[in-house]
Amino acid sequence: MERQNQVKLLLELIWWLFTAAIVWAVLTPVYKAMYVWPFHTRNIVFIVVLITITRYVFLLKHTFLAKQQVLKIALLLLMFPVTFLLIDSLNDFIVYIEDQTWEPLTGHLPLQEKQETEKYLWNEMLFFGVGSIVSAPVFAIRLMMSIWRTRNRGTV
Repeated sequence: MERQNQVKLLLELIWWLFTAAIVWAVLTPVYKAMYVWPFHTRNIVFIVVLITITRYVFLLKHTFLAKQQVLKIALLLLMFPVTFLLIDSLNDFIVYIEDQTWEPLTGHLPLQEKQETEKYLWNEMLFFGVGSIVSAPVFAIRLMMSIWRTRNRGTV
């Protein structure tokens, strides 16, 4: 049993390193083109939440959470406010771009690079933002199913 826990923790560490590599790969073009990116933290949160929660949705029985009923209940309850915080964060980004336009962020770039950067930022923020917003309630449903299965069937 101890060996299984060590393997699960090692896999968790590997997944976190994979997530960090994805964050770096996605944000490198942003940092190369921008002087200031006010949505830095929100962008990282969107990416981390999407990757981590999606991983737990599909691989829950292979994680350390599999038999942790109290932790699963806590995460289930936490997914409701997390969903609304993610929605608010994405809304802040969209409202900022609609009100301020891209000019304060990408005005220093040549026209071609400006258009490419704006398109990349818009698509990247929407992809990871909407993905994280959708994955949070799906994860809550998956946790609910897992709690029920563990209690009534002994499976995850």
